[in-house]
Amino acid sequence: MNMELGLLLTGLLGTGFLAQWLAWRVKLPAILFLLLAGIVLGPVAGIVAPDRLLGPLLFPMVSLAVALILFEGSLSLRFAELRGIGRAVRGLVSYGAVVAVLLLAAAARLLAGLSWDIALLFGALTCVTGPTVIAPMLRTLRPNARIASALRWEGIVIDPLGALFAVLIYEAIISRQQGHTIAIFLGTIFCGVVAGAVAAAVLAQMLRRQLIPEYLQNFGTLAAVLLSFSLSNAVAHESGLLAVTIMGIALGNMRGVHVDDILDFKEHLTTLLVSSLFILLAARLPWPLPPGMLMAGLGILLASQLVIRPLTVAIATAGSSLSWRERALIAWVAPRGIVAAAVSALFALRLGALGLPGAEALVPLVFILIIGTVVLQSATARPLASWLKVAEPEPRGVLVFGADIVARAVAKALHEAGVRVLLADDDWEGIRTARMDGLPTFFGNPASTHAERHLDLTGIGRLLAMSTHRERNSLACLHYREEFGRGKVYRLRNLAPQDSTDRASLAESLLAPPLFEDGMTHGRFAELLGAGWRIKSTRLTPAFDWPQFIEQYGSGAILLFGIEERGALRVVSTKREVEPRSGWLVIALVPAQPSE
Repeated sequence: MNMELGLLLTGLLGTGFLAQWLAWRVKLPAILFLLLAGIVLGPVAGIVAPDRLLGPLLFPMVSLAVALILFEGSLSLRFAELRGIGRAVRGLVSYGAVVAVLLLAAAARLLAGLSWDIALLFGALTCVTGPTVIAPMLRTLRPNARIASALRWEGIVIDPLGALFAVLIYEAIISRQQGHTIAIFLGTIFCGVVAGAVAAAVLAQMLRRQLIPEYLQNFGTLAAVLLSFSLSNAVAHESGLLAVTIMGIALGNMRGVHVDDILDFKEHLTTLLVSSLFILLAARLPWPLPPGMLMAGLGILLASQLVIRPLTVAIATAGSSLSWRERALIAWVAPRGIVAAAVSALFALRLGALGLPGAEALVPLVFILIIGTVVLQSATARPLASWLKVAEPEPRGVLVFGADIVARAVAKALHEAGVRVLLADDDWEGIRTARMDGLPTFFGNPASTHAERHLDLTGIGRLLAMSTHRERNSLACLHYREEFGRGKVYRLRNLAPQDSTDRASLAESLLAPPLFEDGMTHGRFAELLGAGWRIKSTRLTPAFDWPQFIEQYGSGAILLFGIEERGALRVVSTKREVEPRSGWLVIALVPAQPSE
């Protein structure tokens, strides 16, 4: 079927967007829908033929896209964060990963008949999980905090480390295939490491000295990454991927270099690249698959799910504080993601061009494993967690967006009342003060792409948008309304109803109900705290009920929350009146008492 090139390319972008949107709606990894879309558009319907569509540009475009994906993944690795990941995660991303590579390679060798070179490369690619597939699965799985932390940190750390390991194995295969000596192989590694380190150092100095204006920093970084990749390849063939991986790791761990904005830009760019790239890569799959390929892929999937992952977890977590139930669930959850798909496709293109036997099997086997693990684990992980009794009950915790005196006071009152609280904001001074008060915190915008990867929402089921920024409160409400549900998102007004336009007030009310009594605003709450009012928690009894509480503290006392005897949190808003009962713990804003 012939179509205009421009229409076809824009159609790919639209399809990628729809796949990402569908993944967001159903809370599943986007890679599943992107690969399925590519298979339908390519080998099934014959609409997209990447080799004919892009011709000689296919390999350079895939190479540059994979370079950016590897740089973005490695940029998020912070060595300082590795000190607090725990013994189990250290085992999973070190010797556990080596065990996984060897066992996956053995399975590919025995079940698919791959050569040991290709089998080892397959093992290195498929030992990687990654935050982009783990994060949406954890939100539907809702395991306990220890399991969620282990799986999340494993994905964050092993994503760049696994990519680095795969690149090194690939370099070794290329050197051997081209008859290079060990010295040439080591020279290629040396060139990639030096090129990446030098590029990172030069870019870091330019950013520190503000030689690049802020509005050009993202563009400059993008150009530097692609230039480093191309120059390294020109000096030492096939060293570019190693160069960009080292560049990302080095830049992300340099002091005095603020990469958060760059990381946000790269995450958005990666989303665009992934959405188009994976459709194109899946469209290149041969269909029907070569004889025996599907059965070999399913055999590797079963071996990975039932033997390799459980054995790896058992070895890596031996001696840790995890219970056998927690280890069992961790052993079941290991979906493969972006790095495995993108890098395997690039390596297959290059190795196929060199005529290496078995290279054509690399992509189908990796894609079967990706689709199989995502579908199987998404469908079974939650029932398994419930059966093992390691699933969190209905989340009752609260995410507080804001870190000023109002947000901290509310978060502290809830925290002291036994409610799980997480306070999030990108105001460092407020976050630092909250940490000194003993509150769990997240430094960053909770509605950002970075938060989707790193924000631990285990046990969290409500949002209180209480920041001083009206527009950002609205965005957070819009973001978490789909996450928690329409009735679990609240906001503290920044403007009184009479100070806001009717249209804006109506839109915000539909988005999330205003917190507390009618007329309460962020400014008024702060004024009351400054005037000596305080948040008080009191357990009601038959001898001291709510009317007596009002009698003691005055009719001006403002009810904020009520916690039932069974632990359910009731949030007071203009849309819901709460009538406290005996046995409840009430949290109210009360004026200072003379005796106090």
